[in-house]
Amino acid sequence: MNQSLNLAAPLRAAPTTVAQLVFASAARFAGRSAIEEPGQSIDYAQLPERVMGFARGLMALGVQAGDRVGIWAPNGAEWILAALGIQCVGAVLVPINTRMKGLEAADVLARSGCRVLFAQQQFLGVDYPSLLAPHRPVSLEHLVVLGDDATALAPDLTLARFLLGAASIDAASAQRRADAVTPDALCDLLFTSGTTGKPKGVMSAHGQNLRAFTEYVKVIGLVPGDRYLIVNPFFHAFGYKAGWLTCLIGGATILPHAVFDAEAVFERIARERISVLPGAPTLYLSLLAHPRLKEADLSSLRIAVTGSASIPPSLIERMRNELGFAVVTTAYGLTECGGLATICNPQDSAEVIASTSGRPIAGTEVSIRDPHNQALERGQTGEICLRGFHVMQGYFQDPQATLEAIDSEGWLHTGDVGRQDETGNLIITDRLKDMFIVGGFNCYPAEIEAALIEHPAIAQVAVIGIADERMGEVGCACVVLREDAVLDETQLISWSRERMANYKVPRQVRFFSALPLNPSSKVAKNALRAAVADNTAL
Repeated sequence: MNQSLNLAAPLRAAPTTVAQLVFASAARFAGRSAIEEPGQSIDYAQLPERVMGFARGLMALGVQAGDRVGIWAPNGAEWILAALGIQCVGAVLVPINTRMKGLEAADVLARSGCRVLFAQQQFLGVDYPSLLAPHRPVSLEHLVVLGDDATALAPDLTLARFLLGAASIDAASAQRRADAVTPDALCDLLFTSGTTGKPKGVMSAHGQNLRAFTEYVKVIGLVPGDRYLIVNPFFHAFGYKAGWLTCLIGGATILPHAVFDAEAVFERIARERISVLPGAPTLYLSLLAHPRLKEADLSSLRIAVTGSASIPPSLIERMRNELGFAVVTTAYGLTECGGLATICNPQDSAEVIASTSGRPIAGTEVSIRDPHNQALERGQTGEICLRGFHVMQGYFQDPQATLEAIDSEGWLHTGDVGRQDETGNLIITDRLKDMFIVGGFNCYPAEIEAALIEHPAIAQVAVIGIADERMGEVGCACVVLREDAVLDETQLISWSRERMANYKVPRQVRFFSALPLNPSSKVAKNALRAAVADNTAL
């Protein structure tokens, strides 16, 4: 291991809820900057007052413990303060993917039963409240509009008006609510897609999150004073739990970054002395390809964490030698286990870090199992199954899907295929599910297929992942048209962009007279992949 966090309090007194973490970190790291962004810097000592302002505002709206509250906004200080406020009143955080369209966001809001939503007024030319308006579920009682240019129609609120409402709730009442939150209380509901085609809400508790990412802090060697540029989106576990939550545990400074741009990141590394910069492999490849690489001041960089795609050992070496990272590691996790299950020891060789996902974190078991759910010997390949404190409480209001994911012995069946080497490092070789990963985002064909089949010209469609130099993988839609229908690749891609998040949009479209089927009459996607790779017709 690299250096680990020197906890000021004994382990038994470590925070077990996010509310406890806010107050404990304020005491431990007072005088250090907790969050910095243009125009404001929030000291750790100021954090409780700012967070409890959001908590009291939520109480003024009638939010109760266990209620769900959504956030649909890019990375920023207000996102963190709102999330912490939600968690300090015992409510459940529901992050919404900023790339979702109005109908997609409304589906998540409706099925989670969100009573309140914090939404950005404008981001990348998109007006989120307007995008949601035609599809807004009746269960959504309040919308709080974020942003300097925020406007809101009654009965919705600007952030300023929302915070004014906090004055009607006394500080002692809010403190009692924060103190009443327990480690096993639901902390967040992150929606992840599945082979059924509908996103499912993954339930995680306060204690699970804090225990897992306290281990993460120790492994990567995060220390008070580190400056963490969070490019990974907050709606994802990588940007939220392995991002700003990790910073609060370790006393690092959070520097939110809303949109990745190599030039802007270069400038921020030098200007703001960034020391921690996790991300998908595409982030580091973009930096290494930047024309100003040799003249940029990257001397502050210290910690890099990556994953989500196969990585050549040469990339690990270049990250160490050309970008200057002393700590480079890879990790494996999925939303259903809180986002973290295994991680490489940063002192391992480039070969091990590139070719494996490391060993289980403390309190986690990994088992490789055959189709009959029997454990396989080390070195044998099968389904990766996980068991431990961080496995989800289940899928929200979906007991059947929960039973299918977690067996009677408590093993979470990940749908990923792999093996463990002789030292226990996990090697991921394939996916049981058809999922592919676009620039760090999981894409589930069933979900994309369900959207594409709505096109009036499409009779049948199957989506596969194909290799892409920049993004790792991208989607390819294999389409059978209805009789006499006319549709080309450009038209379908354009149609898709209006209806789904950008990373889900197929980058290629291939047309077939029929799709290959296996003996069970399911689409034979291996045959489809071969046909697309060879550019042959079926």
